[in-house]
Amino acid sequence: MAINLEKGQRISLVKAAPGLKRVLCGLGWDVAQRPKGLMNLFSNNHDYDLDATAIALDSKDKYRNTNNVIYFGNLRHPSGAITHLGDNLTGAGHGDDEQIIVDLTKIPAEIETLMFVVNIYRCRDRQQDFSQVKNAFVRLENMENRTEIARYNLSGSDYQGCTGLRIAKLYRNGEGWDLTALGEGLQVNELKEILKQY
Repeated sequence: MAINLEKGQRISLVKAAPGLKRVLCGLGWDVAQRPKGLMNLFSNNHDYDLDATAIALDSKDKYRNTNNVIYFGNLRHPSGAITHLGDNLTGAGHGDDEQIIVDLTKIPAEIETLMFVVNIYRCRDRQQDFSQVKNAFVRLENMENRTEIARYNLSGSDYQGCTGLRIAKLYRNGEGWDLTALGEGLQVNELKEILKQY
């Protein structure tokens, strides 16, 4: 049974899923219904394109080069340990909208943390923020037996004016890995502004 995480909560993957090797990090979201009527003719009608990224950080919380930023423009880490399965431009449909696969056995020793972030593509041009996004979640699944280990649901009402999110981080703890639910809102226009913090 999956653990439903609260903001700031940490779990040990060694305890939650002993022997874990490969995980799928699934991210999903829906867009709040736009009001119908004449006033809506002049409102924002663009799709919401949320982009998920995994940033591979060293022991000083720095990414060493752009190979360590796994997103729609760089789908695979050179080690083969982290793979982004592609960009979803609208968030349409049920379940995961974007997925990132992590092979914990292949992560290079210099990588201490995987930071999972999401930003809204062209958010300022389209006047979009996360308060207009609903049912956003991140989940971790054991790929060996397809069971969900943990899930963190985010509430859009908490993110008025935020155009990016630090959702969760996966990081080394001794011989194993821990996961912490973050849910930290950011005011950024694009991914490179998030990367400046690392």
